[in-house]
Amino acid sequence: MPLRLRGKKKAKPKETAGLVEGEPTGAGGGSLSASQAPPRRLVFHAQLAHGSATGRVEGFSSIQELYAQIAGAFEISPSEILYCTLNTPRIDMERLLGGQLGLEDFIFAHVKGIKKEVNVYKSEDSLGVTITDNGVGYAFIKRIKDGGVIDSIKTICVGDHIESINGENIVGWRHYDVAKKLKELKKEELFTMKLIEPKKAFEIEPRSKAGKSSAEKIGCGRATLRLRSKGPATVEEMPSETKAKAIEKIDDVLELYMGIRDIDLATTMFEAGKDKVNPDEFAVALDATLGDFAFPDEFVFDVWGVIGDAKRRGL
Repeated sequence: MPLRLRGKKKAKPKETAGLVEGEPTGAGGGSLSASQAPPRRLVFHAQLAHGSATGRVEGFSSIQELYAQIAGAFEISPSEILYCTLNTPRIDMERLLGGQLGLEDFIFAHVKGIKKEVNVYKSEDSLGVTITDNGVGYAFIKRIKDGGVIDSIKTICVGDHIESINGENIVGWRHYDVAKKLKELKKEELFTMKLIEPKKAFEIEPRSKAGKSSAEKIGCGRATLRLRSKGPATVEEMPSETKAKAIEKIDDVLELYMGIRDIDLATTMFEAGKDKVNPDEFAVALDATLGDFAFPDEFVFDVWGVIGDAKRRGL
């Protein structure tokens, strides 16, 4: 039962905010109705991960607008920003900024650093690498499996942006397209990747450390700003522990079937199925909600099983 999903357009960037020298780390708070724009602007604080003064960003509703705000605050191009982490300047893949931003979160922007070209011999069917993206066109390495093909090449690190594969520029590709491209490379083939690593000024964790689980990343009991590709951002409560664990399991199913991990996609799938009464209704909801995927029936039933278990435990 292939599901044909629609792509979403990204919003245009809004005005930027200036630097605030020596301002303490933290974030402003506020309330926001799901049906209207905020009565006052929520203000967040940001720094460049390799070191900078503190900048203020506000009035954004999407990742693209946020990047434009950060770029304006630090007088750089938005295209220089690879991704952002929350509450740490380290390259911590479990603290990546996705579709949710806690009202007290401090944003660290990781920008382009050293470029490198690496030849990789694909000695196994799997390269032992997980790919994600920043939502605005840059795919990068999220995890490196211990003992895998990529793990043996020490110049490739977690957090590296993949710019091209065998000379083909992949800027603008989603992470699942990049993962598919790598998976389709023939075994025993030598291929080339051009990578860009983020600027570093702080000690980082071991290159393949898994860090905290996705459920710990989601947390619970705290308000967040939910960024949307269409419409205004909204303030929402963090999910319950049962919901957080269900979303983590769906993320595991995504990795098993699709070779990707995407906590925001897992959250969207959970929301699409939480009020459905059977897998057929869930499949229709997925078809209407998501795009760019063709989910196999087995995948849909496994995800539905996770949602059903969560509903029986009480959300």
